[in-house]
Amino acid sequence: MRVSCSLHDVGLVFALDRNLMFMYVILLLAALLVLGVSCLTAYLVGAARKSRRRQAIVARLEAVVARAAQEHEDRKSAANASAEITTILPRIKQDDDQEPRRVA
Repeated sequence: MRVSCSLHDVGLVFALDRNLMFMYVILLLAALLVLGVSCLTAYLVGAARKSRRRQAIVARLEAVVARAAQEHEDRKSAANASAEITTILPRIKQDDDQEPRRVA
């Protein structure tokens, strides 16, 4: 058996190296694509979580504002009712020089 290394064999080796290099480049591009998709997914999941948290905060704040408005209306109506009672039953006027009565 005679082993010969011809130019064709060297070309075949380079062709194999070239195909192997293309495979490595494709593998690297696929890895970068997977990494990019995973980073994008992580970003979108974080953004969705942040959005849900903000919506929950907005809902709580709206409830607080509604409760404060209701309390304000209640106080306003109580003040109006008190003012109406005062107009019907005016307070008892006392002389300035008279001391308050002592009740036993």
